Amino acid sequence: MSRISTEGLARSAAAHPRRTLLIWAAAVVAGLFLIATLLGSATTFEGQFTNDPDSQVAQDLIEERIRPTHADEVALFRSEALTVDDAVFRGAVEEFTERTRALGSGIINTENGALQITNFYESGIDAFVSENRKTTLVPLTMAGDLGEGSKNIRDVIDIADEVAVESGIEVLLTGPASIGIDFQKIAQEDLIKGESIGIAIALVILLLVFRAAGSSWIPIVVALISIMLAIAAVSVIGQISEFSFFVTNIITMVGLAVGIDYSLFVIARFREERARGLEKQDAIGRAGATATRAVVFSGITVVLALFGMVMVPTTVFFSIGLGAVLVTIIAVIAALTMLPAILSLIGDKVNAWKLPFIPAAGGTYDDDTGGFWNAVTRIVMGHPWPSLIIVGGLLVAATIPYFGIKTGAAGIDTLPDGFRSLQAFNVLREEFPGQVGGVSAADIVIDGDVNDPEVQAGIERLRLSLEGHPIFGATTYETSDDGILGHTGDLGRLKVVMPVDSATTPATDAISELRETYIPDARIPADVFVGGQAAINRDFFDLADRWTPIVITFVLAVSFVFLLVVFRSVIVPIKAILLNLLSVGAAYGLLVLVLQEGVGNEIFGFQQVETIEAWLPVFLFSILFGLSMDYEVFLLSRIRERYDQTGNNADSVAFGLRSTAGIITGAALIMVAVFGGFAIGDLVIFQEMGFGLGVAILIDATLIRAILVPASMKLLGDWNWYFPKFLEWLPDLRVEVVEVQAGQVAPAGAADGEPLE
Repeated sequence: MSRISTEGLARSAAAHPRRTLLIWAAAVVAGLFLIATLLGSATTFEGQFTNDPDSQVAQDLIEERIRPTHADEVALFRSEALTVDDAVFRGAVEEFTERTRALGSGIINTENGALQITNFYESGIDAFVSENRKTTLVPLTMAGDLGEGSKNIRDVIDIADEVAVESGIEVLLTGPASIGIDFQKIAQEDLIKGESIGIAIALVILLLVFRAAGSSWIPIVVALISIMLAIAAVSVIGQISEFSFFVTNIITMVGLAVGIDYSLFVIARFREERARGLEKQDAIGRAGATATRAVVFSGITVVLALFGMVMVPTTVFFSIGLGAVLVTIIAVIAALTMLPAILSLIGDKVNAWKLPFIPAAGGTYDDDTGGFWNAVTRIVMGHPWPSLIIVGGLLVAATIPYFGIKTGAAGIDTLPDGFRSLQAFNVLREEFPGQVGGVSAADIVIDGDVNDPEVQAGIERLRLSLEGHPIFGATTYETSDDGILGHTGDLGRLKVVMPVDSATTPATDAISELRETYIPDARIPADVFVGGQAAINRDFFDLADRWTPIVITFVLAVSFVFLLVVFRSVIVPIKAILLNLLSVGAAYGLLVLVLQEGVGNEIFGFQQVETIEAWLPVFLFSILFGLSMDYEVFLLSRIRERYDQTGNNADSVAFGLRSTAGIITGAALIMVAVFGGFAIGDLVIFQEMGFGLGVAILIDATLIRAILVPASMKLLGDWNWYFPKFLEWLPDLRVEVVEVQAGQVAPAGAADGEPLE
């Protein structure tokens, strides 16, 4: 088996820095080209299941036997002064209809030779006009699937805007495509806002950590390059399997966090080794053998945790998980190669442009027994039981609200008030409840001989039973005889209007009631499936609930095995897992308390929501478990390194904490800044995600790493490093294996690290 050394890679990149950076520059140019040409076709608004839930089967049957599914949109015209009987009002509606038709069949769907767009003046349908006759609607159907419709709806929106300006009549659009456009617009705005705020605060924190401007820019550059190349990779992979359009936000958020953190760890170790007196190339090699090696292990734990999401059979989890995996892998590769090359070129200029009035950083920790973190260490290790009980008790208490969590999805009602798709949906819901079916409806699909009298009787029983339901409205019925795909009598579709947002709890509860009560009671002698957006949401919620314990079990198991090998200890991985679960549980509880229960949400400028995103618990667990392991690996690697040199557990814990606490705190504050930048956006999804991640990281880097880890390690003593003999056959992947006698500190240059298997 070939042996790869992180030190060897660091020395090689440092020996040929210009060649290394030229390769990275070429990758950047190629990445920009791929993003410009391929990203648009690599992402979609649609979410797909990769298994076969009820809603997916229903949608597939409709598309196979009746007609392809398209995005139904509604354009609403309204005026405070004019009615539909006024010439100006009529002219605006007819102008919009004519110009939209002129877009052709590539934009507007065609059925039976005609473009699917009409209005009140052409059709004479009174239901298209409100009671006060000051509002009318124009239903239209976009060509292609939802993804294509979402891209093409921009042309229709442009026409609506132009007609509104010319006529003075307000024109609003709503439907899956226009709603998707508004969500994408907010996501892009939140992305820019999150990036700018996160990077600005990160730069300030890096200046304070490094206390010099000469090195503060490096982690940000590394993070941005990692993000760009990960998006480029998504652009290519997305040609085979499309990603959710949220993937760029996830890549940016995670990329800024891990890219900056990994660079911070490596640069700090390089500066420390230079302060010890090592030559530049030797300092780069030592940083590669220690900090970079820890970064590799950290990256592996993050990737293993994220693969828990990739396992879930839906494109939403696949997109989020794989996007985060890609940016983490690229950030690790950058730490292995790009960073050593940069450090080789700039050398001691990393300490240039020191901040005035602030003591210089970069010293060693061998004999440092002063300072804030050393004082914290003495207090915690001097009183381990009180530290463990008080802080542990607080975190357990913070977890309690989680048991009242209600999961759901952010629907159109979570859009800011100024967005027109929300305004239009509210008008549609209030003035045209019978027409909401084009936007929100349940599809009851009957697979069988729908011309059989018993089947028809069952369908009629079902239709009549739904008439008194508070959520289900008007029904329409069609069969494969009525469709355009050539099938006869083998499929029926009962479409039921739902004049509510399909993401709300009433809508998804109604789907459950339909499946569990109404359909069985109708006794239809055929296979019956329920589709539509509300049914898709119901199936997604159930999928998330079912897979959450599977993902958690997978992540815990693979993390335990990996940490067991890395630290050659049974106790360390068990303790790490328990403490990480404690920080994740506290983050869950605070998330529910603030955003669902509304305790203090206004302080942060957050919306209070009825439900937490159904995918968020799995996402938060995978991301948080991986990211918190960054700090765990970095801290324990330093402790283990010292323990291998001295054999003194208490000294090793104290040394590890004081030598890493400042860096870990700085790294955590950067992560909190990055996540907080996204949390202050308008999209409630990012508010929940940013707050949950930021709180968890802050808890993990302070209460967990600075108090609970040293307190527990003090109490356990040498048992921390218990490793049964029957496991000795496992590979030794410790950060730095130093062969010295117990109680003797190895000289700074004594070992260069064992190669990675």
